[in-house]
Amino acid sequence: MGNGTACWPIQDMAHVPVLSSRPMRGFIWRATQRHRPGLEVMTVTRRKHGFESLEEVRLLVALDFLRASEVLSQPFRLDFEHAGGRAWHIPDFLAVFGDGMWLLDVRPMELIKDGDALKFAAAREVAAACGWRYSVVGGWRPHVWSVLDHLSSRRRPARDLLGMRDQLLTAIAGQKGRAMTFAELADATSVPAVGRASIARLLWHRELGIDLGSPLRDDSMIWAA
Repeated sequence: MGNGTACWPIQDMAHVPVLSSRPMRGFIWRATQRHRPGLEVMTVTRRKHGFESLEEVRLLVALDFLRASEVLSQPFRLDFEHAGGRAWHIPDFLAVFGDGMWLLDVRPMELIKDGDALKFAAAREVAAACGWRYSVVGGWRPHVWSVLDHLSSRRRPARDLLGMRDQLLTAIAGQKGRAMTFAELADATSVPAVGRASIARLLWHRELGIDLGSPLRDDSMIWAA
C-alpha cells in the first residue's frame, strides 16, 4: 500500500473493504473532450455519483429506482494476464443491494470491440470469484428508459397539500387487487391534473406498480405495489 493505493489478489477480493474505496479516476471536464461526464444525485444514497457518459447516468437513474443501497463509481482497477499479454480494466460501477453486490460496465452494444469483450470477461470472472453478479449494460429495451426518465422527474420530496397520496392509494385499494388505467386513477382524485404528477411520484417510490416495458399512456395499467 502506498499513496492511498492497495493491491489485492483476486482470491482475497471478496474480503476487501471495497465500500471504502474512492473512484480510480477523477471526473474532469474540458472543452475538447467528446464524452459527457458529470455528477448525478441519487435519492437512495443522498450523494452525488460520478459518471462519464449519458449511458452511465441512465444506469444511475435505474439503480436509484431499483433502490441500490450504495453505488461506487469506478471502484477498482483490475490488472490481468491473457494469451496476448497483460491488460487492465476499471469497471464502471459496483452497486450494493440487500441480496448482494452487482458489478456493472456500461458500453453500447455497437461500440463493444474485441478488446472490450476481453476486459468484460475478466471482470465477470472477478465478480464470480467474489460471489457478485456482473452485467454489461449495452442498451435499453424499448420504452424502459423513457418511462424511468419521466418517473425520475418526480423523485424529489414534495409537499402533498391536497392529500393526493391518500386519494390515489384509497382509489386503487378500492379495486380489491384489480388494476386501473392511468387516466381512471387520475380522474378518481379531486384534481386530476395534480393527480397525474402524484401518480408518477408514487410509481417512482414503488407505492404503485406499472409495466416498464410499455410507454406511459392514459391506458397504462396501474396497480397497488
